[in-house]
Amino acid sequence: MMDKYTKLQMVGIYAAITVFLIFILLPFFEMFMASLRPLEHLFRSPYQFWSDDFSFQAYSDMWETVPLLGRYIFNSVFIATAVTLITMVFVVPAAYAYARLDFPFKNGSLAIFLGVNMFTGAVLLIPLYRVLRSMGLLNTYWAMIVPGVAFLIPTGIWLLRSYLEKIPRELEEAAFVDGASRMYTLRRVVLPLATPGLIVVGTAVFIGAYAQQFLFAITFNQQRELQPLPAGLFEFIGYQDVTWNQMMAAALTGILPVMLIFLFLQKYLVAGLTAGAVKE
Repeated sequence: MMDKYTKLQMVGIYAAITVFLIFILLPFFEMFMASLRPLEHLFRSPYQFWSDDFSFQAYSDMWETVPLLGRYIFNSVFIATAVTLITMVFVVPAAYAYARLDFPFKNGSLAIFLGVNMFTGAVLLIPLYRVLRSMGLLNTYWAMIVPGVAFLIPTGIWLLRSYLEKIPRELEEAAFVDGASRMYTLRRVVLPLATPGLIVVGTAVFIGAYAQQFLFAITFNQQRELQPLPAGLFEFIGYQDVTWNQMMAAALTGILPVMLIFLFLQKYLVAGLTAGAVKE
């Protein structure tokens, strides 16, 4: 009876996972199929899933339709990388302080950080615009990097703090007994043990930075050469028509860096996400 219940439970779990994967991957699959169809095929009625005129021509034509497409992809990767590095510089010491130190208004301040972070970026666009204009950062990379860092720091602190709290305090206390300073202990003892957690947080920050570029780009930057890919995709919209197949091809090409990073760091992400799940 127990084995039958276990098998039904596993069937239910795998069925739920299958439905979830279909729900997540179906839009990407449809994007890929749309990129293979000729433009006139996209508007056929009734809808035709398969056709003999599929080709990869859109992946070649998109570079001619939008000559700066390569620059837009580079800008997206550059902005996301800069946001990730700067965010981690602030997140690591802040998360360590919240995990190990006791100071007044500790929990309240962290709750305020998260509360402010829950506001959508659109609500803060006007004050952000005024701040960036006063600092002379409009129409620069910094106009998209600084807001990205500000919005991702609270989330990074929460994620990394929970991981640092799992590291035994005895290891740090042993280093203190040997005369090590707190900063030395952080660099030489804590951070090497927290490498899986750092990779998880860094990847989450990078994906967040890559996803939030559009709003900041169209609001704080008017320089075409500095636009990231989400804003650059608008150039596939013409006066009379929209090259949807090329737009889908460009969008899929643009997400390749994120997919490659995820695949390369997959085993570290799994290690970081499952760390501490089993009590020793």
